[in-house]
Amino acid sequence: MIRRVRIGILVMVVATVVSGCELYSHEGDDRVVEGVSFTELFRPPTASEIQAIESEWAGRSTSAVDVQLVAQFRISTSTLSIISHLVDGVTHFGGILAPDGASVGSLPVVVYAHGGDSGVSIDEEVLLVLSFLGDVRNQFVVVVPSFRSESIRYQSNIWLSDGPPSPWNYDVDDALSLLSATSILVPAADMERVGVVGLSRGGGVGLLMGIRDPRISVVVDFFGPTDFFGPFIQDVVEEALLGSRRDLPGLDFLDEQFIQAVKRGDMTEEEVRPELIRRSPVLFVDRIPDLQIHHGNLDMIVPVSQSKSLETAMLAAGRGPSGFETYYYELGQHSPITLVGSLDRTVDFLSRLLEN
Repeated sequence: MIRRVRIGILVMVVATVVSGCELYSHEGDDRVVEGVSFTELFRPPTASEIQAIESEWAGRSTSAVDVQLVAQFRISTSTLSIISHLVDGVTHFGGILAPDGASVGSLPVVVYAHGGDSGVSIDEEVLLVLSFLGDVRNQFVVVVPSFRSESIRYQSNIWLSDGPPSPWNYDVDDALSLLSATSILVPAADMERVGVVGLSRGGGVGLLMGIRDPRISVVVDFFGPTDFFGPFIQDVVEEALLGSRRDLPGLDFLDEQFIQAVKRGDMTEEEVRPELIRRSPVLFVDRIPDLQIHHGNLDMIVPVSQSKSLETAMLAAGRGPSGFETYYYELGQHSPITLVGSLDRTVDFLSRLLEN
C-alpha cells in the first residue's frame, strides 16, 4: 500500500490530472464571472498549498472525548448503540451496530458514510444497504456517523448533532472521532482492520478519511466528488454566481460560505482555494489506501468525470490492480441499485478485511 511519495511525484500527479480528463483552463485572458477570477480561483494547486493542508490536518484531534451511551436497541442478533461524543467541542451523535457475543478484537470495522444533507436513517437506509451484503454483514462492526448539524434516526427516535455544517471538511473529523469512540465502547472491534463505504457526499468523505487516518485500509467509493478544481465544479460555481444554484449535496453551504463571499468581496480567491484543496482527494492520492470506485455513466448528480479524474491520478501514481479497482456502469445513475453487480463487488473488496 502506498502511503507516501516524494513531493516530486506528487507534483507529477497533479500535472497529470491537469492534462487528463478534468482539464484546467488557462487559455486566453483571465476568465472572470461576476467579478470572480476563475483563472486565479481554479489554477492548479501547488505542492506548498497541498502541504499546508496536510499540516493543518495533522494538527487536528479526532480522539473520542466525553463518550456517552445514549440508547441501545436489539436488531436480530446484533445491538445498535447510539452514542454521543465531543469533536472539537461539538456534540456529535453516531450509531454502532455490533454482532452479539463476538470475542475481543475479532471483528473488522466498516464505516458507512451517508450521502445527501439530511442526515442518516438506520432503518430506512443503513439496514437496507446492509441487507444486500448478505451473511457477511454479521462479520463486521458497522459504524454510522451523522455529520454536524444533521440527525441520525432510528424508528421514531431522532438525535441531532450540533455545530454548523461542514461538508467534506469536518464531516471527516466527526466520522474519525466516532471511530475512536468505537474502539472504546466495542471491545470486539479490531482497529487494525477498518474500511469505509461512502455514497455520494459520503464517498468523498470516505476518501478523505482514508487520506487522513492510517487506521483505514480499505475504501469503497460510490460516485463521490473527488476534484474541486475541474470543469464540473467550475460550472457549478459559475451557475451559483449567476444566481442559479443546483440541487447538490453540500452546495448550499459552499455557496453561502465561500462562493457568495468571494463575489461580495468578503473573501479573496486566494482565501477560498484551501477550501477547494481540502475537499479534493485527487490531490492526495499518495495517501489513499486500497480503493474501489463505482460510478454510473448516466449519473446526473456527480458526473463520472469526477471518478475518472481520480482514476487518472491513481494510475499516474503507480497504483496497480491489487489495491485499486474502478467500475463504470453504462446505464448507471446516482444510486447503487442502478450499478448492477456493484454490491457484490463491494462485498468481495471488504472481505479482504476478513482475511487479515
